[in-house]
Amino acid sequence: MSHGSRPDEETPLLQGKTKTPLPWSQINIVFIALFAEPISSAYIFPFINQLIGELGITGGDDRKIGYYAGLIESLFFFAQALTTWQWSRLSDFIGRRPVILTGLLGLTISTFAFGLSRTLGTLIISRCIAGVLNGNVGVMKSILGDLTDDTNMAQVFPLIPAIFIAGATVAPLYGGALVKPQDRWPDIFQGEFWATYPYFLPSLVSGCFTLLTLLVCAIFLKESLPSKTGKKPRSDSPANENLPDNPAVNTAQPIPMSTLLKTYTVMLPIINYGFLGLMDIGFFALLPLFCSSPIEIGGLGLPPPIIGILLAISGIVDGSVQALFGAKFIEWFGAKKVFSLAILFFYPLILLFPIMSAVVTTQGTVGPIIWLLLVLQLVCMVLVDLSFTVIFMFVTKAAPNKQSLGSVNGLSQSLTSIARAVGPTLTTSSFAASKEYNILGGNLVYVILVILTTILVILSRHLPDLKDEE
Repeated sequence: MSHGSRPDEETPLLQGKTKTPLPWSQINIVFIALFAEPISSAYIFPFINQLIGELGITGGDDRKIGYYAGLIESLFFFAQALTTWQWSRLSDFIGRRPVILTGLLGLTISTFAFGLSRTLGTLIISRCIAGVLNGNVGVMKSILGDLTDDTNMAQVFPLIPAIFIAGATVAPLYGGALVKPQDRWPDIFQGEFWATYPYFLPSLVSGCFTLLTLLVCAIFLKESLPSKTGKKPRSDSPANENLPDNPAVNTAQPIPMSTLLKTYTVMLPIINYGFLGLMDIGFFALLPLFCSSPIEIGGLGLPPPIIGILLAISGIVDGSVQALFGAKFIEWFGAKKVFSLAILFFYPLILLFPIMSAVVTTQGTVGPIIWLLLVLQLVCMVLVDLSFTVIFMFVTKAAPNKQSLGSVNGLSQSLTSIARAVGPTLTTSSFAASKEYNILGGNLVYVILVILTTILVILSRHLPDLKDEE
């Protein structure tokens, strides 16, 4: 079967083609909406462990904080996994815009509710509201797929991880800095409210930004679904030839879910994305827990403001590299090679945790060696995140047609949401169990992450090298 119409993943994507002009005004609005996603989730990372400890959920046993932190961090993704495909699939029929607006409204409500929560039950409910009502990420990627084609996709999709990283940078920075404002700025934040809800201020900032984003999208975001706009879909070399032979399949309409699930070329990049999401969220849930845990149990004992600054600095560097060099790396080396090499840096990224634990336990304090190792971990994280610059492209290009972009992106987001639901609980609970029961010398969590990385490396080798198919 000929694949001559599809671009070679191992050569520059734009070689020999004239780039189609991009509608940057609409793309930038989508990026603002994308930015609201990490803003509304990552701001809790610097203080969630401290919040759980202060609510008395663990009964004063700091070793159990990881169990509850992982549960709360996972609930959003678990709830999202149950509904995100339905939202994305719905966007293939009713349009992208109404789904985006609904998701932003749900995210706004849940963010305010989280800041007002003082029990484990209300924390859980607020995170579940966000997950159930918010299927936006898959839909926003579908909008970008509607607005791009093979000639300009590499200009846009590498910016997606940079947007997320930027949000994940800003959110922990103010999330750690704005907790307990009555203690830090007593002249400004007076009254019983701030004493009762010492973690509401960062939630207020996140909720207001999401509300502002909702208003911007309501006013300026245009519908992009071709069947709703009346415009002919941009030429994109859809992978119709990869569908199972079925004369009943109408490729001018959204492809049935059962057909997509049976299509190897659709599911392979989605599974890779799922494992990548599992590793990524697992690391980001583990890092603040490791940094905040007492030195006596192998952590670094750092306070929330320092953790927030650490995450912010790493995010600034990471986002800058993705935005400035992501597209260039794809043009120079090809998408598959960038992905396959980037994920190999998960190995040193993970192994640096037990190394730092051993060093700080020996020295009894966080000294220059620890900071040097944290910088090295930052470098590895930046290199790992290059994998996100291309996996979104693999998933989008796997869609059989433009009418199925929502379904494919929703399916990928559902699987990744499941992975992101499992990731925090898996890593933080494994960390807690490792320390509480001294499993493998307290290193069980790192062994699990290395095994998962190896599975991802094997899966990545099966991503298409289209050069060989021609």
